[in-house]
Amino acid sequence: MKEYKIVVLGNGGVGKSALTLQYVQGIFVHNYDATIEDSYRKLSKVDAENARLEILDTAGTEQFTGMRETYYRTAQGFVLVFSLAETSTFENLKQTFLDILTIRGEDVPMVLVGNKSDLAETRQVEESDAQNFARKLRIPYFETSARLNQNVSEVFEECAVLIQKIGKSQSERRRWSSESEIGDKKCKNWLRSCCCCLIPCFTTD
Repeated sequence: MKEYKIVVLGNGGVGKSALTLQYVQGIFVHNYDATIEDSYRKLSKVDAENARLEILDTAGTEQFTGMRETYYRTAQGFVLVFSLAETSTFENLKQTFLDILTIRGEDVPMVLVGNKSDLAETRQVEESDAQNFARKLRIPYFETSARLNQNVSEVFEECAVLIQKIGKSQSERRRWSSESEIGDKKCKNWLRSCCCCLIPCFTTD
């Protein structure tokens, strides 16, 4: 069974733990202590194949500076969470995205999540702004409510699908590169043998 390692990132208080617990355990926690680091596992299906999602719920990005690079290097995919009711959490994710790219390069599976969509009366981040940002990053965007369990499973399952797709793409590139190298060697050997046949052998008396 394949495993997909997903790290949930975002400022403290945006609802990372609430989203994770809603997905893994089907519960909504109203009050909980600030997360240091919690790991959860959930059996799921990715493109009709059984899979195990290993989800790391991290502390707020402003709190785990010592572990940040480790998270960025070891995760297969990222769920980037901000609060729709707090503009600063949205702005801070832009730097998080750049930091991940700096360490990992392109083709990193990521999903952007605007959480707390149920708090319409206190909303600060417009859907169009978040969608435009996600479009520039070329990553999916979801608006979620951990309390109402809206779009929660879709977030994690979409991240797993992206991990699988990018993994297959990288495998294809490696296979193509390997086959190209083999083809080049065969071509060189063939040319070498042909040249040997075409060049007449002269003997000196």
